[in-house]
Amino acid sequence: MDFMMTKNRMAARVALALAAGAALAGCVPVALVGGAVGAGTLLMASERRSNETQEADRTIENAANEAIVQALPGRGHVNLTSFYRKVLVTGEVPTAQDRQLVESRIRALPGVQGVVNELAVMPESGPLQRSNDSLITSKVRTRLINQNGVPSGSIRVMTERGTTYLMGRLTAQEATLATEVTRQTDGVQRVVRVIDLIADPTMAGGASPAPAAATAVQTTGGSAASSPTPGVETHPVTQPTIVNAPQPIQVQPLPPMK
Repeated sequence: MDFMMTKNRMAARVALALAAGAALAGCVPVALVGGAVGAGTLLMASERRSNETQEADRTIENAANEAIVQALPGRGHVNLTSFYRKVLVTGEVPTAQDRQLVESRIRALPGVQGVVNELAVMPESGPLQRSNDSLITSKVRTRLINQNGVPSGSIRVMTERGTTYLMGRLTAQEATLATEVTRQTDGVQRVVRVIDLIADPTMAGGASPAPAAATAVQTTGGSAASSPTPGVETHPVTQPTIVNAPQPIQVQPLPPMK
């Protein structure tokens, strides 16, 4: 019994010493201290969606996937991501009519508050491209988790043919930082932000940033009208008139770092 107690105490002291040394060296992110359980807890804590919103997003994704299977039986490669009831659609379809059909079916679903249609009219991507996109997404997620000041659990990451999409509800500072981290990730060719800007709690009075004017509408293959904010393209959200309606979706393509 005494031997086991001594052994346990020694193990505890070694673990504490290693943790302290790593913290002093600045090599181990706080999210990883304590093992996988600690990291998972931190990610859950940074999830800003309510349980109701999370369930709504799951329901929308399931319904949208079923609607696309019925609309495009046996053709096309379509990925759907719902976050805060806004749906990002990526992938490839054979015709412009298919592209429009997918968007109309998703907009008609209950609970959907906006659609960002990034479908390309082109042949489907192959296994190698999709595998590479998955690897890029994994790299971006890892870097966001390890980046201080980024609520990684509140950001959805999706990569399609080298373009990485960031979805979330972030402060302006968080959005900028997450964008820079993504741009500097190996393999990322372009960054598109689908972000709802929220108030920064550290600002005096908690003032909310002014929503971007919905004057520049970008469609795949088209060009945007002039925008008061350089480099920002805004997709207006089509939805019923409600009190405290959400801000327009902001989509900002950015060139890769050179």
